[in-house]
Amino acid sequence: MFNLKEIISSIADVGQKLFKKREVKKNDLESIVSLCDDLISNKGAAFGITVARDITDLYLTLTPENKLLFFKKINEKYKPNHSKVNEAINDYKKKQDDKNLFNLFIISEGRRRELFRRMNMSPNGISTIVSLREDLLKVLKNNQELKPLDNDLKELFKSWFNPGFLKLHKITWDTKAAVLEKIMKYERVHEIKNMDELKRRLGEDRRFFSYFHPALEDEPIIFVQVALTNGLGKSIQEIMKPRTGGDKKYDTATFYSISNCQEGLERVTLGNFLIKRVVYELQEELPNIKKFGTLSPIPGFRDWFSYQDDRKIQTIIGKEPIENISFLKSSDFKIGDTRVLSNKSSLIKIVAHYLMNEKNKKNLPVNDVCRFHLGNGAIIEDIIINANVSETGFKRSFGVMVNYLYELKNIEKNHEDYINNKRVIVSDKIKKIL
Repeated sequence: MFNLKEIISSIADVGQKLFKKREVKKNDLESIVSLCDDLISNKGAAFGITVARDITDLYLTLTPENKLLFFKKINEKYKPNHSKVNEAINDYKKKQDDKNLFNLFIISEGRRRELFRRMNMSPNGISTIVSLREDLLKVLKNNQELKPLDNDLKELFKSWFNPGFLKLHKITWDTKAAVLEKIMKYERVHEIKNMDELKRRLGEDRRFFSYFHPALEDEPIIFVQVALTNGLGKSIQEIMKPRTGGDKKYDTATFYSISNCQEGLERVTLGNFLIKRVVYELQEELPNIKKFGTLSPIPGFRDWFSYQDDRKIQTIIGKEPIENISFLKSSDFKIGDTRVLSNKSSLIKIVAHYLMNEKNKKNLPVNDVCRFHLGNGAIIEDIIINANVSETGFKRSFGVMVNYLYELKNIEKNHEDYINNKRVIVSDKIKKIL
């Protein structure tokens, strides 16, 4: 006859063994791979939270050298089995039903993604896996065989960080101090030097929005800063100035900074959803705002220019003497050089060429900021000389910035034209200069 108390006691003992946090050696590569084997096995489902927690805790103790070895081991160990893939393909060819199709999908995917899905059961799972990809990106260039591992993580993140799961919050001076401190740390475009500068960016004529993930408390994912202006902003220094005067009837929202806070989420598309969502929020709150656009940097332009042959530059600027802009490559060129403004026309032509005609292997603009906004359906509205007269601005692009305009009625059409036809759309103003 069964003794109920003994049964309950046995169940409790098993539970304690399953969920008791085990002691694991720090920086132990063999142990973490063994734990991954346990987690990915059938028995892993029974005590997955415990094993997943052990894996994520142990991963954080690995040295950079052991992290690389760990990546190589799981990349190879859990990759798709090509023989089984061929078998599944043949099974599907013999009988094309949903069961065989699903089986083909599971086998062709391999087990790497399932490993990360189960690791995500850990209490700190998602933050550790984002950090893990950040570590992976650091070594990927010299270890191209790990590209499939990175692809698996990107595909998982597209689901885990789907905008439907993210929460949009308006950042104000009353937002938690912990969040405000991280905002200052994560600003990638225009440095926030102190709390006074942050307070200015949260003023009445500013809007600041950030996406958050439910599993990453008080951890901004990506944020955007907006200035309420009359017409598109033409100078980042003007935008950053302390506010003067009373309330104005602004007609334009100028997006002047967008920062991806988590390096592990690089190339996981979030910014386009954020901009479109913020446009909606602004329309709801401020119906008088009719125009939406950006004052955007041109990272990499100065570096690109420094490597160009003079004959190519002469072709771009036409009849204007190349000697007039040779100072851009000279060692005595400094911030505030008046020759920049004196040769405005030539510089605008060179920037326009760079944005419109310099393409990558996919026949898209080489400049990533340009690709981002054109891919969202914007057009190149204007090229602004001396828009950022700071050291950073001159290092990036001789102080030049770009107004990208989001014409709400044409966003979808522009997006499709860019994606399908690789067309770079510019304003009539730019066309006249060219």
